[in-house]
Amino acid sequence: MLVIGLIREGKVPADNRVALTPAQCKWLLKHYPEVRILVQSSPNRCFTDAEYAHAGIDVVEDLSACNLLLGIKEVPVSQLLADKTYLFFSHTKKKQAYNQALMHAMMDKNITLIDYECLEHADGQRIIGFGFFAGIVGAHNGIMAYGNRTGAFHLGRVGEVKDYRELIHTYFGLKLPKVKIAITGSGRVAHGILEIMTLMDVQDVEPGEYLSRNFEYPVYVHLKGADLYRHKENGTYNREHFHTHADEYDCLFEQYCAHTDILMNGIYWEPSMPRLFSMETMLRQDFRIQSIADITDDKNGSVPCNLGDATIDVPIYGVNKITGEKTEPYLPGSIDIMAVGNLPNELPRDASRYFGEQLIKYVLEDLYKGGSDAIERAKILEEGKLTAAFDYLSDYAAH
Repeated sequence: MLVIGLIREGKVPADNRVALTPAQCKWLLKHYPEVRILVQSSPNRCFTDAEYAHAGIDVVEDLSACNLLLGIKEVPVSQLLADKTYLFFSHTKKKQAYNQALMHAMMDKNITLIDYECLEHADGQRIIGFGFFAGIVGAHNGIMAYGNRTGAFHLGRVGEVKDYRELIHTYFGLKLPKVKIAITGSGRVAHGILEIMTLMDVQDVEPGEYLSRNFEYPVYVHLKGADLYRHKENGTYNREHFHTHADEYDCLFEQYCAHTDILMNGIYWEPSMPRLFSMETMLRQDFRIQSIADITDDKNGSVPCNLGDATIDVPIYGVNKITGEKTEPYLPGSIDIMAVGNLPNELPRDASRYFGEQLIKYVLEDLYKGGSDAIERAKILEEGKLTAAFDYLSDYAAH
């Protein structure tokens, strides 16, 4: 029998998202009679204990009866249960130093870890994630920051509304100035950004048009891999080759800096990949970008002036274009950065619902039936030992 436990999020600050909503739990119990679900009591979850209880789900403190534990963020070492299978975002696959102790603890406790971030279809496309709602909230915040800087319009905070449907209603009557927006990326984050562009009536234009003319209405250009990167030797772009040999490519984004008011960044980035522009680029007279929504949010990453995480409460900070130092937002001579690592927490119920749908469709059914290739490929640890696919972590995992 598969006994699923929804763990209480223990990371500080507490995350309010959840892997399965009460309605999804109820659906699973109806369609899979051999499955049992326990929900660990939590004061912070976007769905209350009472909502789970009302859906007929047992709310408990002790999850030791479970064999599959579902969380969102990293589990504090003190809360790990030995000999269990966990699914959560462990943030260990890039050898993140701040989670090395977590890796060691999971190994010591014979834990099997399946990382959501590593769940991919055979072609490398991510199966599951919160990217779409990160794009939604990030795009909103980027537009909001530009309105705050220019005074041309006012947008409220996403967290002030109950859900996504209510957020959409706040856009009725919003008239944006003739702003030019560059959007990067091709995954779920970019899809969320594009959704907001449609809702705000921002028009899509081709790269050539974007670079060669101005418009009397708000426009955006959507730049994917082939628009952003060129091989240094042969001038071509191949997605698979780029992801394994990124250091052999140049980035073409700098030409957009003189034609862009707002940058919304949704590309995947690793240190081997070229940045969109350099800190020196910001010193150019024709550097036009005023607001950046770095939804990917890599510190000193694809956006070099990302100086680290802001918070949901205070999502925008400034960066002085000359000194590169962090400032208050909206100051003359600075550029505004929106960089928040947990953006979907502003729409937690919608984000959780979306996440749970993917989890049920592509993961839980296969786990119930005994596994799948995708699940095996996402398994970082099996009973406390690194799997072959993650053997490259052996130095990181060594005690």
